[in-house]
Amino acid sequence: MKPRRAARQRPKSRRADPQDAAYLRVLADKIRDARAQRGMTRNALAADSGVSLRFLAQLESGQGNPSILVLRRIASAMGFPPDSLLSDDPPPAIDRVLLMQMLKRLSDDDVSKARGLLSHHLGLDAVSETKKPYVTLIGLRGAGKTTLGRRLARERGVPFFELDREVEREYGATIGEILQLHGQPGYRRFERESLQAILSQHEAAIIETGGGLAADPETLPLLLDHSIAVWVRALPEEHMQRVIDQGDLRPMARSREAMRELKDILKAREPFYRQAHLHLSTTGKSADQSFEELLDLLGRDTL
Repeated sequence: MKPRRAARQRPKSRRADPQDAAYLRVLADKIRDARAQRGMTRNALAADSGVSLRFLAQLESGQGNPSILVLRRIASAMGFPPDSLLSDDPPPAIDRVLLMQMLKRLSDDDVSKARGLLSHHLGLDAVSETKKPYVTLIGLRGAGKTTLGRRLARERGVPFFELDREVEREYGATIGEILQLHGQPGYRRFERESLQAILSQHEAAIIETGGGLAADPETLPLLLDHSIAVWVRALPEEHMQRVIDQGDLRPMARSREAMRELKDILKAREPFYRQAHLHLSTTGKSADQSFEELLDLLGRDTL
């Protein structure tokens, strides 16, 4: 009689860790917020990253790949953030880690103050705040940036630039074509190069930026250091109506979904927009009223 084989024991499954589940939920929120900041659909992100829609859907629902948790535990054991393992840069020095931990405990307003203090103390500001010869208008489409920017340029006698149009002119393609060929990272690089060209070729200018520029970590500091940045904002309903009044009827076809997406984008980008030196609300105001308020905010002798 043949000896009976011992039953193969299955490895014990690791009990779900509540901290792991919480981390995956935070990761899901970060991915959705980052996508909203850039105004990207899930399909666009899948195409640009080469990741399947199914995998993205799992990440955004808090069901991330277990390997993500392994990297998190390794990084945690060594005392630095998980993203350091994924970066091309070496792990951060302990002083940098401590500084990042301090910044995490600050509110958005306090972080803005800290950035100003560091810039002033370390001499990082490229130009004195009151002598910056450029004004940049940031915010979502439909807030009134173009109308205000053109009027301000005429008032000051300086050129006006729509950065999106400059990118299209420089690279000989529409924004849609550039995004299709180079993706969001490529377009943001072209956008930054066009901004740098304006700053280097003109002594003063009024610059209208695209809605997603402020969310770019390399371009926003450039904009803040070299210009007076004005966040032109309005309520979501006014943003939507102004876009429709400009002839774009696409939001009307899916009004409820479009309004939800708009609110998500505004919420995700607000921390970046708030970094602007000045904030101007155009809600419930005529173009003349908004322009007079803009002049008052800037100070009529600023430029």
